[in-house]
Amino acid sequence: MILVTGANGNLGSATLAALRARGVAATGGSRTPGSGMRRLDFDDHTSLDLTGVATLVLISAGYAEDDRVVGRHAAVLDAAVRDGVRHIVYTSLTTAGDHLGFALAHRATERLVRAAGPSWTILRNGLYAELFGGLLRWTGDGVESPFGDGALAAVAREDLAEATAIVAAHPEGHGGRVYDLVGTPVTADQVAGRLQVPHRTIGLGEYRRRLLEETPGLLPFQPPMLASIATGIRHGFLDGTTPHLTDLLGRPARDPLPVAAAAASATRPEAGGSAARRTAG
Repeated sequence: MILVTGANGNLGSATLAALRARGVAATGGSRTPGSGMRRLDFDDHTSLDLTGVATLVLISAGYAEDDRVVGRHAAVLDAAVRDGVRHIVYTSLTTAGDHLGFALAHRATERLVRAAGPSWTILRNGLYAELFGGLLRWTGDGVESPFGDGALAAVAREDLAEATAIVAAHPEGHGGRVYDLVGTPVTADQVAGRLQVPHRTIGLGEYRRRLLEETPGLLPFQPPMLASIATGIRHGFLDGTTPHLTDLLGRPARDPLPVAAAAASATRPEAGGSAARRTAG
């Protein structure tokens, strides 16, 4: 059986749906499990029961400081070894993201996965097209961003979920492999063009100020994380591509431009949206 952690999150739920659509026996784990799921609370080690699980899809448990995230992952991996899991699929961060403010927890977890014992596959996921669009800020009749002319090799979350399902369904062909799953480079200007509105670039200092002073609800670790995404895109560190995603899918990847535009449109004030602060999952 395959078990997908974080099954109530965006990537986890999409991965579980993709597995089931392929007729693969799979279940989900969550701290707030739905019907047929297992309760898995990474902060409650007594809940980490992986008996009967052959392949574990470990969706990164972000939304915390690095030490807490890595500690959560270590606990799950310990449970996987104890309960006889044979293969671990970990959803990590694209190789180009090594400089990003949340890369360390991913790379530390990759080390743990490699050392744990079971066979493994690491999926280094690119940043979501949904995230890129959601980080554009509406102002007047247009959008603003700190991205300048920089491009992001954005990828639709649905494609990442499908690629994860493909690997998890037949892990024997993917043991010891690291895949860099990125998409087609898109710019904020292109997203704005799709929306038929102008785009204006703001400075990184102004962007950080807005995160700190004008974006309610952000956790302390999130402003530097978002600022690192902004400077990475702006200065051309996240626009590289690889064929790994299309090779796994066996088809072209989804065009990230309409996906990003739809996410931006959903935050437009008259659409009832709010400033984007969702960064993962």
